[in-house]
Amino acid sequence: MSELTVAARYAKSLIDLSQEQNALEDLNNDMVFFLKTLKANPQLIAVLGNPIISHQKKLNILTGLFEGKVNKISIAFFKLMINKGRGEVLYATAHEFINQYDFIKHITQATVVSATPLSAANKAKILAEVKATVGGEVVLEERVDATLIGGFVLTVGDRQIDTSIVSNLKKLKKNFAQGIV
Repeated sequence: MSELTVAARYAKSLIDLSQEQNALEDLNNDMVFFLKTLKANPQLIAVLGNPIISHQKKLNILTGLFEGKVNKISIAFFKLMINKGRGEVLYATAHEFINQYDFIKHITQATVVSATPLSAANKAKILAEVKATVGGEVVLEERVDATLIGGFVLTVGDRQIDTSIVSNLKKLKKNFAQGIV
């Protein structure tokens, strides 16, 4: 069974439990914090996935890092996953939990990459267009990539709109190479 399938099943179970315990918001915050911690410490991901490191050491690390900072349900979940030998899917499970939470709450993640920082007016216009298209709440992440030269690349789910100058130049180059222009 693929890691993503396993992670999705564990995430669904955790979502159901958190809803029963009225702790959905707390657990979402915990999973966001957990992912940020793992992204900041890639060694921790390696430790959790390493079968040579004992379960007890992994538990000690996780409880040392997160106990008192996250909900007791999250700690119990971490312990369960480690004891079942599923430490390697904790990262994917946390990520999938956040995806399922966003689906339940009708939150859409969008990313806009532009050559220069967006003005407040441009950001508001892009946000309004995305909201009008997908409905619900939209969380817009902004990034700057000077190699785009100008324009932007907007990604919403599996859809992408590329208005960057570098993309247009590549298309033009391809058309010249094929003799279309």
